[in-house]
Amino acid sequence: MTDDENTAVDAFEGLGLTSYQAKVFIALHRLGAGTARDVADITDVPRSQVYSVAESLEEQGLLEVQQSNPIRYRPVSVDEARETLRDQFEREQDRAFEYVESVRDDAAGEETQEDIWTVRSRDRIDDRVVDLLSEADEKIVFGTRLPELVTDAIERVLAERAAAGVSVHVISRTDAIRDRLGALEGVTAEIPPFYREEEERSGRFVVVDDDGLLLSVVGDDGSETAIWSSGSLFASVLIQLIEAGDEL
Repeated sequence: MTDDENTAVDAFEGLGLTSYQAKVFIALHRLGAGTARDVADITDVPRSQVYSVAESLEEQGLLEVQQSNPIRYRPVSVDEARETLRDQFEREQDRAFEYVESVRDDAAGEETQEDIWTVRSRDRIDDRVVDLLSEADEKIVFGTRLPELVTDAIERVLAERAAAGVSVHVISRTDAIRDRLGALEGVTAEIPPFYREEEERSGRFVVVDDDGLLLSVVGDDGSETAIWSSGSLFASVLIQLIEAGDEL
């Protein structure tokens, strides 16, 4: 098969067909109509398998069978097949997510709660930081030593929350970060009172109001991993400990 045909087979598999079903369907469109032998001649589907595969495609409404000797098969039009597979995909999607929703509803009745979450990869942590900052009603403390961890989206949401009256405080030992974020109206930027010059593992930290927290570390390969919590006892207690340490 060509690369294009392999790609098409993979796509049909994503729509719910098996590899053999996809190959037979494509072969019949190439032929216009044909017997099991015709299909086997231009695919790697064994002739003995073509019959059962064609029967399954007929059940799905993707081909028609001519009762002749030998039996001949003809695919439905591309538009009809597209609609049939779309309807099938949507039905399966509904069935899958209806079950997931029922499981979620059952879990919602539980009293246990996951308070601490782990996030890996820079992009996902960027998104989580923006989400946490966007939820701030009273105060934000944002800190990092790495300019690349201050995205445009983070800068924008800090400015927006400051304009909305939220107290926004930036802490960084890096001049460029303090200059950049401290220039935003309503945002204060300071050097942390205590830090180690040789410390190279810290990523960023976010404190939102009294119950939102994110802390990240950077690996030797530059990858970032974070833990975060919001609206939990864990976050509230840890924030209190951080604030008490600042006062010592």
